[in-house]
Amino acid sequence: MKETFVRKIFYYKNYYLDFFGTLKDNVKKKFNWTLKLIATLERIPGKYFKHIQNSTGLYEIRVESGGNIFRVFSFFDKGKMIILINGFQKKSQKTPKKEIEMAEKLKKQYFYEKTKK
Repeated sequence: MKETFVRKIFYYKNYYLDFFGTLKDNVKKKFNWTLKLIATLERIPGKYFKHIQNSTGLYEIRVESGGNIFRVFSFFDKGKMIILINGFQKKSQKTPKKEIEMAEKLKKQYFYEKTKK
């Protein structure tokens, strides 16, 4: 059965891919499964994709594996296109402020570079 994609997923530069390369195989598989879910489901469960409060439209993609929690920040461009940026392993309840600041910076950089083309 052919899957229908409702969203496109893009990587901004190598931020996501560099992070992905550091992960164990089982976590990589879980990220790939989660990204496929995000690309194909009309309504994404909040367990996997959540808006970041007090941000400029950032979302986090959430993966848990073996008691470890991993997050990748993303944002929308043109409605149905998701841009993946920085990722990290979450080690506390609260998302580190420096990770959110980095994501905000990368989002601004993305849109700035896009307008320059």
